[in-house]
Amino acid sequence: MKSDKQDSPHASAPPQSPAALLLADVINDFDFPECEQLLRHARSAAERIAELKRLARRESVPVIYLNDNFGRWRSDFKATVNHALQGRGREIASLLSPEKDDYFVLKPKHSGFFSTSLDTLLGSLGTRLVVLAGFAGNICVLFTAADAHMREFRIIVPADAIASNTQEENQAALLLLTGVFKADVRPVRELSFAEAIRHANRHSDGSSTSPG
Repeated sequence: MKSDKQDSPHASAPPQSPAALLLADVINDFDFPECEQLLRHARSAAERIAELKRLARRESVPVIYLNDNFGRWRSDFKATVNHALQGRGREIASLLSPEKDDYFVLKPKHSGFFSTSLDTLLGSLGTRLVVLAGFAGNICVLFTAADAHMREFRIIVPADAIASNTQEENQAALLLLTGVFKADVRPVRELSFAEAIRHANRHSDGSSTSPG
């Protein structure tokens, strides 16, 4: 019998983490109207997202993929990844393919929280801070951030790690993220998970109300 409880099918809870990286629809077939518009901006954002994921893994921050299933309700996440690797977004899907210890949540609508297990998973992880990246910034990222805000998570959305169909739409989303949802939108190069976790811990303890 294995001694590592996390390898057991009966493991009761994942390792605790005050922060989590949420990746919205980065595994994407880009098979929709105006997909070429989004792809133009998504390619550069994907490079920053890959960097963000490397930073998260270095700090043992869990990575959670929030993904549409493209209407394939009999599929699982592995099938969703394989599907995306055959589509217009295959470069991005290849760059951002999940590791075996990443988490995934298949979502039926825009928000990663709506009718999904995300709330339960974040509760099991003990997460208070979510770092959110992906596509599209003015739709799925924005809706997920809104639901995270209502659940009183601290929110970071690196401005260079999201993309929308146009720069104007992306900028409008960033204004809402900062003005309404109190998100920190510093670029990836300025983000430290360790620092963000310290701020989240102080905020949780009631010793600081600063968004960081």
